[in-house]
Amino acid sequence: MHKVAVIGDRGSVLAFQALGVDVFTPEEDHEIRNTIEHLARQDYAVIFMTEELAKRASETVGRYQTAAVPAIIMIPNSRGSQGIGMAEISANVEKAVGMNIF
Repeated sequence: MHKVAVIGDRGSVLAFQALGVDVFTPEEDHEIRNTIEHLARQDYAVIFMTEELAKRASETVGRYQTAAVPAIIMIPNSRGSQGIGMAEISANVEKAVGMNIF
């Protein structure tokens, strides 16, 4: 069975733990990259990740952009959105339907 995880700063992702989602709070850039790689090997189908941490590990995140599993979905942190997640969704929709509908 596939699992779901969330990666981010403690203040932004701790509430996900109450929903039964596995929560990871790496602080250093190498820890962020290692966490993504570890989760990808451990049967996680969906990884929610705060935009700030995704930006800090953009090369690693980019390697999984075209893979079906794991799907890395960017979410805002507790301080608000940087627009990265919405831009990613917009780009994927544009590829799928041939135009920007947002």
